[in-house]
Amino acid sequence: MDRYVESESERGALGRGTESASAASVAPTEGEQDSGLWARFAHAASIESFCTSWLELQCRTIGPVEAGMILLGPADRGPFRPVATWPVKGHFLTHLSKTAEKTLKERREIVMRGGDGLVSTESGIGRYAIGRPIEAGGVIHGAAVFEVLSKSDENLQAMMRQLHWGAAWLELLFSREAVKTEKETRERIQAALDLVATSVGHDRFYESAMALVTALATKLQCDRVSVGFVTRGRTRVFAVSHSAEFKQQTNLIRSISEAMDEAVDQRETIVFPNGSPKTGVISRTHTELARQHGSVALCSVPLEALGTPIGALMLERPMDRPFDSKAIELCQSVAALAGPILETHRRDDRWLITKAADSVKYYLVSLVGPRHVALKVTTAAVVGLALFCFLAKGDYRVSAKTVLEPIVQRAAAAPFNGYIREAPVRAGDLVQAGQMLCTLDDRELRLERLKSLSKLEEYQKEYHKAMAEREAAKVEIVTAQMHQAQAEIALLDDQLAHTKVVAPFDGIVVTGDLSQQLGAPIEKGKVLFEVAPLDSYRLVIEVDERDIADVAVGQSGSLLLSAFPTEEIAVTVEKVTPVSTAKENRNFFRVEARFDQPHDRLRPGMEGAGKIEIDHRSLVWIWTHQIVDWMRLAAWSWLP
Repeated sequence: MDRYVESESERGALGRGTESASAASVAPTEGEQDSGLWARFAHAASIESFCTSWLELQCRTIGPVEAGMILLGPADRGPFRPVATWPVKGHFLTHLSKTAEKTLKERREIVMRGGDGLVSTESGIGRYAIGRPIEAGGVIHGAAVFEVLSKSDENLQAMMRQLHWGAAWLELLFSREAVKTEKETRERIQAALDLVATSVGHDRFYESAMALVTALATKLQCDRVSVGFVTRGRTRVFAVSHSAEFKQQTNLIRSISEAMDEAVDQRETIVFPNGSPKTGVISRTHTELARQHGSVALCSVPLEALGTPIGALMLERPMDRPFDSKAIELCQSVAALAGPILETHRRDDRWLITKAADSVKYYLVSLVGPRHVALKVTTAAVVGLALFCFLAKGDYRVSAKTVLEPIVQRAAAAPFNGYIREAPVRAGDLVQAGQMLCTLDDRELRLERLKSLSKLEEYQKEYHKAMAEREAAKVEIVTAQMHQAQAEIALLDDQLAHTKVVAPFDGIVVTGDLSQQLGAPIEKGKVLFEVAPLDSYRLVIEVDERDIADVAVGQSGSLLLSAFPTEEIAVTVEKVTPVSTAKENRNFFRVEARFDQPHDRLRPGMEGAGKIEIDHRSLVWIWTHQIVDWMRLAAWSWLP
């Protein structure tokens, strides 16, 4: 910005809302008639010249002013130093330092009388120090301090109001500077993002790097832009703008690599020939590169990712167009954004074995280095746990599902077709030998028996009549009919004797519940109840076929039933059946075991989990043998 204030025509365009403020700050006084002073104020080319002109105008405007001073410095941080004083020569302003310090500290207007080295004058005129902070957007940029003479409080208030209106010029100056800086920063960030976006839109690392350097060369009108990455302690040129192929052995590429090493080693931006932004930066290699390969302007910017140098950008221009501060800031912004992105692309676009080797190398370096205590402790714990698992041994036990079955189980079936009359017993009830389980309806049987008895009496009468008439043939026929009726009566008597279904022995009803089927018909031979004894059980362990080879008769084990999960029951293997059973998508063998101690709370049908103790083996083998066996079988089946 060449001008820091508005011209006369521009001030008229500020709007009627600021007309009074402008009029107050430019109130016609004798000092304002000096056209040369106003011209310097309107065309000030720097902040210092602007403040000098403003201070002189204010000292001539606000009233009797003995001295004035403006202090500026880094916003809200300081230190603040004088940039303009009035009068320029011949006045010592150290006595205003306390007022300035208090104004900056308290961030408000300060009026001091008497103290701070000030002396009251004669005739009732007082000597005052007025301090006003220069604030724009809530940020303190400095302070303006004046030494004035005033004979009344009203006069002092008028001076302060005049100073208040005049300070608007300084606030406007810094507001414009802030807007200008923000705009330049935003434009630089937008340009940097646009350049970095060219590398994000590619999947492969080389394509991303080539797109970035080409876009950067076009944006900054460079003859050549190169990007290199650190490999084994040296920077290697990876991509050159507008060049699909190049050889690493050429003198130019080697010189560019050495110049990149110079920037990477110092981790500083190196500019030739204007010099680097920071003093003390060595640029000998850049000077040699410019001398050997033509008079060119160079700018090398290191690339970093996670605080570690990974490479550098090298930009080349003709000597008549050296790199200015804006171009350097843009290059630094692009490097800061593109560094992590390119590093991520580079790491992803590698062979898998290279990634694994780098991971192992990084792990080993971290393991033996002075830091990464958590990694060392974790590694030591893992190694210790692995050694323990390999060397320690534990009980190898085969786990399997278990089912409790009775040794004997009797079925009570229907003796004939009939109807259920009574069913006082159902599954789960304890019964004794001979106890009635249910009763069948016998009314039809009794009627049939009476009918058969009647037929028998008729046949007996016919028999006696035939005997009296000496009819031998009829006697034979009637005799056969009598035998038939007697057989029917005997059958009905037997059925009547079995209308009550009784328990065959003491035990528990395992299945059967006819209490909801009274009066329902049943067919002959239908199983009505199943009864099992209470003191004789068979424990069946369903051992998977992968573990059956380790199971043998006589091995001990333990059992936990779902009904008693806190009570461990000792068992002994009694029989291993040689036939497998397919169930629930798996094959298992039935292994029968007996209880070492009798238990009165066991019931048939209970299920649980059983473990058969085999021997002592290493913990690693116990935990991994199944997956190892599966992998061995799968590999053998896949091999030709």
